[in-house]
Amino acid sequence: MIKVGISHGDINGIGYEVILKTLSDARVLEFCTPVIYGSAKVAAYHKKALEMPNVSLNIVNGAQSAANNRVNIINCIDEETKVELSKSTQAAGEAAFAALKRAVADLRDGLIDVLVTAPINKNNIQSEHFKFPGHTEYLQEVAGAGKNALMILATEDIRVALVTGHIPLSEVSKVLTVDKIVSKLKNFNESLIIDFGITKPRIAVLSLNPHAGEEGLLGKEEQEIIIPAMQEAENQGVLCFGPYPADGFFGSGAFEKFDGILAMYHDQGLIPFKTLAMETGVNFTAGLPVIRTSPDHGTAYDIAGKNVASEDSFRHALYMAVDIFHHRKQHRENTKNPLKKQYFEKGSDNEKLDLSSE
Repeated sequence: MIKVGISHGDINGIGYEVILKTLSDARVLEFCTPVIYGSAKVAAYHKKALEMPNVSLNIVNGAQSAANNRVNIINCIDEETKVELSKSTQAAGEAAFAALKRAVADLRDGLIDVLVTAPINKNNIQSEHFKFPGHTEYLQEVAGAGKNALMILATEDIRVALVTGHIPLSEVSKVLTVDKIVSKLKNFNESLIIDFGITKPRIAVLSLNPHAGEEGLLGKEEQEIIIPAMQEAENQGVLCFGPYPADGFFGSGAFEKFDGILAMYHDQGLIPFKTLAMETGVNFTAGLPVIRTSPDHGTAYDIAGKNVASEDSFRHALYMAVDIFHHRKQHRENTKNPLKKQYFEKGSDNEKLDLSSE
């Protein structure tokens, strides 16, 4: 049974609400063993505040003790940590990091198979030990094994990856390079094949400037950086097309013709994605040896404690993490033992000889 680690995120937001609503469906236990990294006391507080159906929690000391057919929880934070719904507090940030740190360590050590992270507040989690823009960068640093992470927002039909992530818009054009885009295209292509099981994926590349720069009139990045990067990626076996102006690309429905879409910056990709798939969208950290997904929404302080948050995105994040685990396993099995070289020798009654050692 696949062990799914779940970090509880910001305890003052909707994290526990979407976690508990998802795990209240007993069918989840038929295909995975959930392990929540958080606090049984905080979980009980949320259950009571939300008047939710009871979800029985099995308190364990570590992931290795997690029981199948149970919702397991590991206490990672101080028992005196106070929940203040709808508020951003230092205590909430500390609790989010404590759970995340423990969960990522277990993921890296193979004690859990995949990780689903509930939303954090990117401000209150900052500390001496966490100086990252978000989950993606932290995962790359502590569990990436030297590989570069790629943020992919995905549903069953749409997959959007980003060249640049959590940086100011004013910095985007300064950090775009041919090598950076080529690297992202190769990582994206590999993930579509290995993690999503797509053969020969077609990737659309978005332009940076309006109207794809109008041949340099509205910007030169397309001609000097993006198109050369696409040509280099094509030389390395990536099927990529464009660059397309983002407005017309999404407005015309052209996005439906591609397996993946590479956006130049955060909002260029995420605004249309969330408009099309907010309820079911999933954030997947591709390119790393570990598997991590999350819902595509934030802490939602404005509705915390009101029992109105939808668990759809979190549920899809859990499903996708399990699917990616299976896709990677299948890919390993398909590629680890290539067919042995064989031939029929004339004059020996067509005796089949194995030449794999020659």
